[in-house]
Amino acid sequence: MEINQSIEEIQDFKGKYPKQLWYLFFSEMWERFSFYGMRGMLYFFMVNELLMNKEVANLQYGATQAWVYAFTFIGGLFADKIFGFRKSLFWGGLLMIVGSIILAIDPKEYFFLGVSFTIVGTGFFKPNISSMVGKLYKDGDNRTDAGFSLFYAGVNLGAILGGYFCIAIGKREIFASQIEKGFEWNVAFGLASVVMVISLLTFTQTQKSLGEIGFSPLLHLNKSKRRFYEWSTYIGSILIVPIIIVMVSNTVYTDYFMYAIGPISILYLAYEMRGFSITENKKLIAAVIFMLFSIIFWAFFEQSGGSLSDFAAENLNKEVLGLELDPNGVNNSANSVFVVAFAALLGMVWLWMAKRKIEPNTVIKFGLAFLFLAGGFWIFYYTKFFAGADGKTSLDLFTFGWFIITFGELCLSPIGMSAMTKLSPQKTQAVIMGMWFLASAYGQYFAGLLGANIAKASKNATNLEKLNVYADGYYQLAIYALVAGIILIIISPLIKKLMQEVR
Repeated sequence: MEINQSIEEIQDFKGKYPKQLWYLFFSEMWERFSFYGMRGMLYFFMVNELLMNKEVANLQYGATQAWVYAFTFIGGLFADKIFGFRKSLFWGGLLMIVGSIILAIDPKEYFFLGVSFTIVGTGFFKPNISSMVGKLYKDGDNRTDAGFSLFYAGVNLGAILGGYFCIAIGKREIFASQIEKGFEWNVAFGLASVVMVISLLTFTQTQKSLGEIGFSPLLHLNKSKRRFYEWSTYIGSILIVPIIIVMVSNTVYTDYFMYAIGPISILYLAYEMRGFSITENKKLIAAVIFMLFSIIFWAFFEQSGGSLSDFAAENLNKEVLGLELDPNGVNNSANSVFVVAFAALLGMVWLWMAKRKIEPNTVIKFGLAFLFLAGGFWIFYYTKFFAGADGKTSLDLFTFGWFIITFGELCLSPIGMSAMTKLSPQKTQAVIMGMWFLASAYGQYFAGLLGANIAKASKNATNLEKLNVYADGYYQLAIYALVAGIILIIISPLIKKLMQEVR
């Protein structure tokens, strides 16, 4: 394999960002277009095309997204032990393309089959590209957080495009005259496959610049033995698809899985910790604490794909600053618009503060994330006071709520990814990144349960009554987020001690 630079040469870059970050940025951007395009369609499609009960649809949505993120742990494990980051990413991308094509052929008939291929593919793709970003920086480089913030802007640029265009096409809000009636959802899902091809091509054409980053950990083995392990993984990941179909379509099985996978991952980490020093193990304990708090954050934040999707469809008007826009498209993409607008700026603020030795540490940033989250959900609650008799309220105010929440996300998600790479030893980085996304899986799972409870409480209500039920539910989430943020800030000195020299 050709290597353009050594890892030391890559990490010894000048300026704010290494050039390789931009290549990974664009590959991730197109993959996230595909992912968030699919994600933004799921709940609406289940309710309006598959005609699911809203309570069931929330549970199905939560299960689907939980499996997506749970598989990142499994994908990270196989990348660490067999594939390496690069091969894992490529294989995951191929599976995502297959899943999108299946859905494009007949989204109603093959819904769970296509979604299941996408779940497994995302598991192999997502944790490993994030891990490669971490490899671009030396330990202790104070530019790492800024790099992850820029990378996160790429995530959200893709989310803006996919989150708005895919569902708007499916709802015939755009391009209706160009798409034959009855084929709008085929086109919407097909678009997800096209952009995933672009993502893989971007990566394959630029991967030489990554030097030795991401190669298989089995290069020391003879070729036949290495191929045996790799082909066993290929075949196994295909054979798991029917099992995922059963798990996702019957959420009780997802319940059993979620009861088991978290404890199993913790036990596996404890097993790995036997070979590490006390200092390294303290850092890993700090990483687990961050993961546990992130579950709470994502359980609230990910109402976007479930209950907030329903709220947008039925309780919001269609105007933002005088422009007529699809409320579901706004719900899917407003957060990402704000991330792209402010992620790089916030990254520069962190650098400016770091130079003056006043940058908040990672724990305080996490605490601030919950305070912003609380503020955003309080605004969602406050929309009830602007509603008309038809139960329709202000899309402007709703969008402002996402503006506030975005700063919470920027204080947690890119900072969290950065922290995982800094707190984990070299040999477990992909697994730790996978566990970080596994925490997101639990957040998605609980988001589905919360959304189902809200849907159940509003069943058979008028649109205005339903608005009040949803708004009051968001008020409760705002209170819980506020309490979580205060607790995290209070215990920050303890967590800082566990983190050692990591800020």
